[in-house]
Amino acid sequence: MTFRLHNFFRSSTSTRLRAALNLKGIEYDYVAYALRKGETRTAGFLSMNPAGLVPVLEREDGSALVQSLAIIEWLDETQPGPRLLPEDPDGRARVRALAYMIACEIHPLNNLRVLNRLADQFGADEAAQKAWFHHWVETTFEALEVMLAQDSRTGRFCHGDTPGLADCCLYAQVWNNRRFDINTGRWPTIARIFDALDALPAFRDAAPPNQPDGA
Repeated sequence: MTFRLHNFFRSSTSTRLRAALNLKGIEYDYVAYALRKGETRTAGFLSMNPAGLVPVLEREDGSALVQSLAIIEWLDETQPGPRLLPEDPDGRARVRALAYMIACEIHPLNNLRVLNRLADQFGADEAAQKAWFHHWVETTFEALEVMLAQDSRTGRFCHGDTPGLADCCLYAQVWNNRRFDINTGRWPTIARIFDALDALPAFRDAAPPNQPDGA
């Protein structure tokens, strides 16, 4: 099956999906969009995803999958390669919880649409937007650090010694944090896991600076 990945190099949702595709060993055609230029608001893109958001994974027949976590779970259910979610129900619940903390508690409050709204409606300047971003990352990362540090199921990665869904989300968020000068070192377990992930080609190749539109 041939895939086309419609994405943006700096989008954390795109980064997490790129990492998942790489872990599965799935090749794809890279299609870049500049979000600030409104390139996801065209009729062509909206026909794939009416929300106008990246990433979109387009299949060979032209049908499209949207929402990064839904796509990653679909990949795990339909594509060969390493599993991104554990086999056991308790393990899947834990990995989903860790992933959702990032994907549902940080990202929706800190994505580009929200930051733009803060500026347009409330006059938030760059410093105010940065403070907002810091607050929501720190609120969740403090809890995430405890959950990772105090659970024996945490291994080299978020859940054991094989990277999966939660690691894809963590890796992408730490890269996003760097844009806002957030020092991950204050959360030693998260920092350790990020460094272990960054040493893997599947993750390093997914990192924003290493994308065609990230040069």
